[in-house]
Amino acid sequence: MMPERKQILGNAKRVLVKIGSGVLTGKDGLDLTIIDHLTDEIAGLSKEGYQFVIVSSGAIASGMHRMGFRTKLQSMPQKQAAAAIGQGRLMRVYSNAFGRHDMNVAQILLTMSDLTNRERFLNMRNTLSVLMEWNVIPIINENDTVAVEEIKFGDNDNLAAMMANIIEAHLFINLTNTAGLYDGSPGKGKKTRLIPLVREITEDIERVASDESDPSGTGGMKSKVLAAKKVTAFGIPCIIAPGKAKGIIQEILSGKDVGTLFLPMKEHMRSKQHWIAFTLRARGKILVDEGAERAIIHQGKSLLPSGITGTEGDFEVGDPVACVNLDGVVIAKGLTNYSAADINKIKGLRTSRIEQILGAKPYDEVIHRDNMAVQPRKTR
Repeated sequence: MMPERKQILGNAKRVLVKIGSGVLTGKDGLDLTIIDHLTDEIAGLSKEGYQFVIVSSGAIASGMHRMGFRTKLQSMPQKQAAAAIGQGRLMRVYSNAFGRHDMNVAQILLTMSDLTNRERFLNMRNTLSVLMEWNVIPIINENDTVAVEEIKFGDNDNLAAMMANIIEAHLFINLTNTAGLYDGSPGKGKKTRLIPLVREITEDIERVASDESDPSGTGGMKSKVLAAKKVTAFGIPCIIAPGKAKGIIQEILSGKDVGTLFLPMKEHMRSKQHWIAFTLRARGKILVDEGAERAIIHQGKSLLPSGITGTEGDFEVGDPVACVNLDGVVIAKGLTNYSAADINKIKGLRTSRIEQILGAKPYDEVIHRDNMAVQPRKTR
């Protein structure tokens, strides 16, 4: 047993479990045996004092099976229709499985717009908190039936990472159909090795993660590593582990060396910073000079007009925007106090001249530090 596992997992009581389509589905649609094994584990551990939230795939696969489709659906309307058919059955299966242990479940269907609004984000956190207090198991999935590209999470790995932040999980378990992260693509004819521990998600780690998706799902190992990167930035450890292995959750929580453990960053983001960095999508860019870059990264300062050289995109007050340095690298993301049009009028100027140029000065800062998330610097 690695000492890191014992130290981290010994205090993990609130757990986000993401169950991928590759785990939940078999030749005959939903794999009821696997679902029973997982729910038996979660129910037993819940009675020992653990709190669980589940992000579950499987609605589209379940709907495809009910309709007798054998090949992967191509169009968005087809996938949404399959999700509408399969979601009810998926929840019924979970409800019956947990019902054997006298436990209730709650269905939560989300789109990205439910989390990009800060008030709704906080309301969701409060709802989940009450459900966990009541010992109800939340079952979360993307609302595939209504989601369009602009409000999609991309895949359930990304959704799960966001939910781990919302519930302030102590551990994020990503159950998949592989044993964990390998140093190459398994099954490609070359010998590969399981990576048991990742201390830092470097560019090399991101490169070894394949972006090939499972036939029954949308996300490959690359999306799982990116999800791990998001949660570890918030101080949450992540384990990618084989979901079809019986007793896998108990083994993880007891500290056994299964799967790949991603250690949390030592200097992690606060909740609001994490929400800005990983939930909001930038609607434009603010270009900054070297002085502003140093002030933001090394001195913990806000962004002032004097350090701005230009903008890209047509954004308004309150929109999330990316701060980009002279090399085109995103160094931070934040909520802007000024529109793109007004920034272009005051760029390069001292704060004292804002009122003279715009007729009013609601803020000294274009982006205040409290509304800014600095991008973690990559190491090589």
